[in-house]
Order: sequence, then structure tokens, then C-alpha cells
Amino acid sequence: MSWEDNAMRITVLTVPDCPNGPVAQERIKTALNGRAADVELVEVTEQAEAERAGMTGSPTVLLDGVDPFGTVGAAPSVSCRIYRHADGEVDGAPSVDELRKALTAVGPAAAADEDCCAVDVLDLVGRDGRGRLAPVEDGLRAVQQAVLRHFAATGSAPGTADLEPAAAAAGRAAAEVLDELAQEDFLTLDPEGRIRAAYPFSAVPTPHRVTIAGGVQVWSMCAIDAVGIPAMLGRDAVITSVDPVSGESVTVTSENGQTVWKPATAVVFVGRRGGCSGPAAEVCCDTLNFFTGSASARTWIEQHPGVNGRIVDRARAEEVGQATFGPLLTTG
Repeated sequence: MSWEDNAMRITVLTVPDCPNGPVAQERIKTALNGRAADVELVEVTEQAEAERAGMTGSPTVLLDGVDPFGTVGAAPSVSCRIYRHADGEVDGAPSVDELRKALTAVGPAAAADEDCCAVDVLDLVGRDGRGRLAPVEDGLRAVQQAVLRHFAATGSAPGTADLEPAAAAAGRAAAEVLDELAQEDFLTLDPEGRIRAAYPFSAVPTPHRVTIAGGVQVWSMCAIDAVGIPAMLGRDAVITSVDPVSGESVTVTSENGQTVWKPATAVVFVGRRGGCSGPAAEVCCDTLNFFTGSASARTWIEQHPGVNGRIVDRARAEEVGQATFGPLLTTG
């Protein structure tokens, strides 16, 4: 099921008895104007809960897990929150007009108005529904999996000689299979035929460094690829990246199937640039980045008007990464 098939999730995070929680709910109802959405009021009592939920004061409104009114540097808090409107007035909740604009900017309804580049998030990283798992025929999957295992074991791309056994089992040469995999965008090659990237891995430095349990370090092609690596390998890992706007670090630690994001407010922007076709490495990988919060991500979006996409929260980013890369080494 695509994201657009689901009703938007709207969460109002408040401390108990916050007088502005019901105000926010009522304004959300007015702003929705009959549009389908799942609206939930969640009471937060502890600082640790605020950090996990991304509440930076009461009430905090999350649209599909993202705070559209967040400000750079705002810390998780169980205190009251003040909203400053465009006219300079302050209030205890977003205005109806501000909510309407936020709903239009990040909600499922916006997807229908965007061009073909704003496809379903899973399709965006999964090659328009075709997935990242190469076909079994003609040695494609065997060579793809040999490439991925070599990256995971060494932190670098294999040469054609390393892949000859897997290709020979299908009666083919490694270079021939690599060319076909590149044509179908399962990996990319440089002009000399060497592997430059094999999603989710990159043979050249990127902003996203992944340290796999055991000490091997690899580069990932993008933020979604990075969170997909622990799922693909079934191993613990630590992802380190940098917010391209603020320059602040973002760390995702995956341990025993659980993840911890620092800062807790971190989000991922998922998008693509230019036209609607071409290798993912060219049209979208450099736009899928970690940000310390939604405010920083919105600043980046404003700076890149040629990019289409949306901000997703940590749960959605992990879901996409796991769905895209989880099956690559477990399916024969």
C-alpha cells in the first residue's frame, strides 16, 4: 500500500490539563474541513517521553510524525509552548491558517498536486515498485549479492576478479553481468567499469558513514540506504551523518533491533531532482538526507526549488529502509 492510500496521522502532544491542547485539536478540525485524518491526543508527563516523541513544548502538533512548526535548536520539553504568528502575535497553538498551509505542504493531498516526481516514498527508493532485488536469471542476483557481501565484509567495492565465481556459475563473465546490473540500476559503474555504487553502498565518500558491528565502515548512498543497512545485514550498526543546513551531526544507533536517533527530533527528507527518470544515484540519492529537525529540512527545501519530495519521520524512514533493503541478502 502506498503512503498516499493512508489517512494522514496527526498527533497532538500535550502535558496533562494543558488548556491549549483542546484549542489545537479544534483548530485542526477546522483546518481539515472534512478531509480524512487520524487525529490523536497524547499526554506526555516525563522529559524522556518528550525526547522520544519529539515534543518541544505543549502542545506540539505532528503531521505524519513531523513537527511542521519546529524551530532550529528547539529542545524536547514538557513545558508550555508559544507560537508566534506572522503578524507578531503570540498564541498557545498554531492558527487555523498556519495549520491549513502545513497540511497542504506535507499531507497526502499535496501528493496529488505534485508532478510525477512526487511518487510514493517506497517507489522513490524502490525503483518505481520494481524493488532493489535483482532477478535470479542469468546470474544477476548471485553477482549482486556477492557485491553486497563484499562491501559488508571489507567496506569497499569488489573487483571483477572477485565476482567471477558467482558469474561463472551462470555461464557468464563478471563484467557482462555488472553491465546488465548497471543498465537496470541495481548498481552504478565508473567509465572504467569499476563499481561506484551498489545500493545501499557507495564506493566513494558520502555524508553518510555506517559502522557495522565488528568494525567495518562503509559509506551509504543516502539516508534511507543507511537505515536499511542494519536490516539487510541483520547486524547492529551506527550511522553518522551531517545536517546539510546546520552542519550538526545526526547519529542513528541500531542495536538488537532497536534504534536510537540523536537528536530525537531528527527527520529525513525523501525526494528527487530534475526529471522523473534516470539512475537513483543521479536523480535522488543526494537529496535523501538526515536533518536535525523539520525546520532545518524546510530550509533546505526552500533552498532547492528544483527538488520534489517530503519530510518523513524516523519511523517512516526506517520502514522504507527495511522494506527496500531487508530482503536483498535473505532471498536466494
